[in-house]
Amino acid sequence: MAATLTLLNLPVLPQKPNFSISISNNPTKLLIPQSQSHTKLSSTNSQIFINEAFAHLQSASLPLTALTLPLFFDPQNAAAAGGQFGLLEGRSFALVHPIVMGGLFVYTLWAGYLGWQWRRVRTIQNEINELKKQVKPVPVTPEGKPVEAPPSPVDLKIQQLTEERKELLKGSYRDRHFNAGSILLGFGVLEAVGGCLNTWLRTGKLFPGPHLFAGAGITVLWAAAAALVPAMQKGNDTARNLHIALNAANVLLFVWQIPTGLDIVLKVFEFTTWP
Repeated sequence: MAATLTLLNLPVLPQKPNFSISISNNPTKLLIPQSQSHTKLSSTNSQIFINEAFAHLQSASLPLTALTLPLFFDPQNAAAAGGQFGLLEGRSFALVHPIVMGGLFVYTLWAGYLGWQWRRVRTIQNEINELKKQVKPVPVTPEGKPVEAPPSPVDLKIQQLTEERKELLKGSYRDRHFNAGSILLGFGVLEAVGGCLNTWLRTGKLFPGPHLFAGAGITVLWAAAAALVPAMQKGNDTARNLHIALNAANVLLFVWQIPTGLDIVLKVFEFTTWP
């Protein structure tokens, strides 16, 4: 629009008065006195072309301005939902959010299981170390040979925990939990924003309420739990306990959000059509 308004102020280049130009029945043929040189004829044609171009731009500037000004004075015409987004306003796209979030809820439980197994790998070693402190020295004969005796209950417990820890280590729970958490964070934040965007595309606005606020809380808890990972990798038990607490609160919010999400799905089926 600024360019259009600028063209209104551009002066039209004046024609030289000493050239006499007339147009015959053929509008593409210009009649110029034969006494003018070839150079002057060429410059005259260029001057006429420039003048006509500016004249057309000046005459078109007003309708162009009239078309563009409403978009600036009334931006809602370009933003409100009402069919201009096509498939993005349809039922198919609206159902992507509940389907993905349902999968992420199950995946959250799976990531929690992996995290708990990795915690078990760490805590079971602490149990073994504590039991080893209770082991009594093996009696020996006067010749210095150990006396053969059946293993004590403490020894049996240590052996059992050691075998269990070996099996847990084979599961690579540490790496799997880290990968699951990363995927959960990435897709969770993406779909949380995508759900809000889809609501706006269908209705032209958002609806503050329990579902929206719970979703925002879940997204914040995901980010906060992930921010504790560097401290956890350094062995900070406080960070580990806080990480578990945040994710437990996340699961509770997720469960509480399900009924409100199902209500929204019913409204999607009521107010949208396929596709």
